[in-house]
Amino acid sequence: MNTRFSQEDEAFRREIAGWLADNLSGEFAAVKGRGGPGDEHALVDERKAWERRLGEAGWIGVGLPGDVGGRELSLTQQVIFYEEYARADGPGRMGHIGEGLLAPTLVHFGSDEQKQRFLPGILSGEDIWCQGYSEPGAGSDLANVQTRAELDGDEWVLNGQKVWTSGAAWSDWCFAVCRSDPEATPKHAGISYILCPMDQPGVEVRPIVQMTGDAEFSEVFFNDARTARGNVVGEVNGGWKVAMGTLAFERGASTLGQQMSFQNELDEIIAIAKQNGKSEDPIIRQRIADAWIGLRIQRYNALRTLSGEDSGREGMITKIYWATWHRNLGKLAMDVIGPASEIAEDAPYALSRLQRMYLFARSDTIYAGSNQIQRNIISERALGMPREPRPA
Repeated sequence: MNTRFSQEDEAFRREIAGWLADNLSGEFAAVKGRGGPGDEHALVDERKAWERRLGEAGWIGVGLPGDVGGRELSLTQQVIFYEEYARADGPGRMGHIGEGLLAPTLVHFGSDEQKQRFLPGILSGEDIWCQGYSEPGAGSDLANVQTRAELDGDEWVLNGQKVWTSGAAWSDWCFAVCRSDPEATPKHAGISYILCPMDQPGVEVRPIVQMTGDAEFSEVFFNDARTARGNVVGEVNGGWKVAMGTLAFERGASTLGQQMSFQNELDEIIAIAKQNGKSEDPIIRQRIADAWIGLRIQRYNALRTLSGEDSGREGMITKIYWATWHRNLGKLAMDVIGPASEIAEDAPYALSRLQRMYLFARSDTIYAGSNQIQRNIISERALGMPREPRPA
């Protein structure tokens, strides 16, 4: 593993840093630092316009092949792009689900027609996508999906419910896993991966309003929703393989961008501690040092994994490690701020970035595989322990 960057890479770092500095100003100055975790509802129209600006400049799909419209950057340059985007306080990406999950899925599993139909809208920043995986009875047990897809002539008809669908309220399309053969066994068989337009009478989106008043995710109801027969990615009833491929794309070069966002949060916590005197508290100092160490561990492990080194079973700790670390960082932030962490400064009484982070970080250990599920994976697949008993 080489943690140093070449002169060419550093020149690219200066290029993207300069572009971001020039463009995150003027009409886009307001979106800086907005739209991140717990703040996804903020400035939606402005951030959609920012997506289009990124698309115009070719900064969407930076790792995708050139023959499908991507920038085809090296893995190192992708890391640099995501790091600099976070360092510049770039806004939360409206199009990250389409770009980071669906686009590589289409490249690997989609037909030529599907690539030509859907990739341009993603790469231009015009089309916003959401992910229709979780259901009331199919969260961590994704194979238990019950949303039905039935073929009616040249169209699929979808009926069912999805839940915790991030960004559904402002998405144009959804990629959904649906049960297209209810008789197939085992239960992960008979599932198809279907692309469905959101703007139609058969799709109802109900935002899930949280105690903060925000609603970054929603319930989605399909009531005889329709989509073209050709909008199945991969084989009909072969969607499980495609769905697992999509999940694998979640953990790529953008991980380093996430860690840079964590660094921004930690820097803010340190600055507050210095300002209000909490830096003189020996326990707070130790917790800050532990947070700094944990962030470095995340970075080096991510670089080791992305460099192609075989991390083996150690690679399975990644999600549970960063999720638990970030939840603890939220606690540290509130303790450093002190009693003021429990109040909003003034009208309209919006939460600060660290307050939003603290509240949202509670979910880090739940979504994308809860800590309990992660421990089962580690115990069974890494340590060779017996499988957890399943209901009969």
